[in-house]
Amino acid sequence: MRLVSIALCLPALCPAISWAETFQADIWADNWFDMRIDGLSVAEDSVPITTERSFNAESFAFAAERPFTIGLVARDFIENDTGLEYIGTRRQQISDGGVILQIIDAAGRPVALSGADWLCRVIHAAPLDPACAAEANPVAGEGACGFDIAEEPDGWDLPAFDASAWPEATIHSPAAVDPKDGYDRISWSPNAQFIWGPDLQRDNTILCRLTVE
Repeated sequence: MRLVSIALCLPALCPAISWAETFQADIWADNWFDMRIDGLSVAEDSVPITTERSFNAESFAFAAERPFTIGLVARDFIENDTGLEYIGTRRQQISDGGVILQIIDAAGRPVALSGADWLCRVIHAAPLDPACAAEANPVAGEGACGFDIAEEPDGWDLPAFDASAWPEATIHSPAAVDPKDGYDRISWSPNAQFIWGPDLQRDNTILCRLTVE
């Protein structure tokens, strides 16, 4: 278990600043995540995204002072900008993603659960045409294998960032995501939901944020 604190000084030196609380977080992602608090990374998936079938859950503690903004980068494994995996084999296919998260305070109360109140922006989508998966020699950006890609906006994971134009996270059913290794070892809140972009297959990298008051 990791404990990451963003408290920066001692009470005697900073009497006007209230002390951070300790929170417990659980995340399951297909396939990889990086979670940030007010722009500071507090946890990253311990299994590299390049690992085949890198399904796992991560549980960790962190300290923060409310209000704080959660920034979550979630990525599905793809071999390249075609958005495909197992390229050149009989298993060549479009990959699919999904993430679920819960953050609990020291009293055992949920303070953040993945759901429609999160705002999520897709910054990598591919292939734009699912026919790409049937290509004998798929090449990113050619034919059916078009892609859409953008950089992370500056400061998107900071409290002051204006994400009002971002869409709400899309809720996906457990059956659609089909969570595997690690998911079952977590006791999930019944209100935590799988989120992603609108398309589990086409959307490969998403940025999601939520402010905890």
